[in-house]
Amino acid sequence: MDAKEFQVAQGRARDLLDAAGIKLTDDEAARIEVADFGLNRLASEGLALVTYINNDRYCAKELVIFPGQTCPEHRHPQVGEHLGKQETFRCRRGEVWLYVEGEPAPHIRARVPHAAEDYYTVFHEIVLRPGDQFTILPDTLHWFQAGPEGAVVSEFSSSSTDENDIFSNPRIRRQTVIEASRP
Repeated sequence: MDAKEFQVAQGRARDLLDAAGIKLTDDEAARIEVADFGLNRLASEGLALVTYINNDRYCAKELVIFPGQTCPEHRHPQVGEHLGKQETFRCRRGEVWLYVEGEPAPHIRARVPHAAEDYYTVFHEIVLRPGDQFTILPDTLHWFQAGPEGAVVSEFSSSSTDENDIFSNPRIRRQTVIEASRP
């Protein structure tokens, strides 16, 4: 992702957070992470997030998903003594279509990103609207997509070790690489 795309995405994320009534400090706003998962397809696969706290006991984040954007299928496995991240999503703004292991929905609301269909395998649908929440147990395959207005989701979880997440798509890199903008 180039630096200009990163800055634009950070601004969009700040705007959506503000529209949800979530105020950030200047430091938090400067730390908004934009994850394109190394795919350079931010419009279809990616998200923005701000981490308030992440320690050896718990983690709190805001996730910002742009309209139609998808966080790719992944799971949070056990690592050593850590059982894997358990996370609760609480929708603050917009609509989120969350997919987890379980009975597949006959017709899902989300659109699986083009050319990535092989990497989306769970289709039990949970629809989250403002005030709704759902808890994802450790090591559970899941993915999610924002509805047409985008979405803001608060995440409350056990410790987050994003570098240990296992994505269904082996090409995904969790750390975003920002390149210099082209003139």
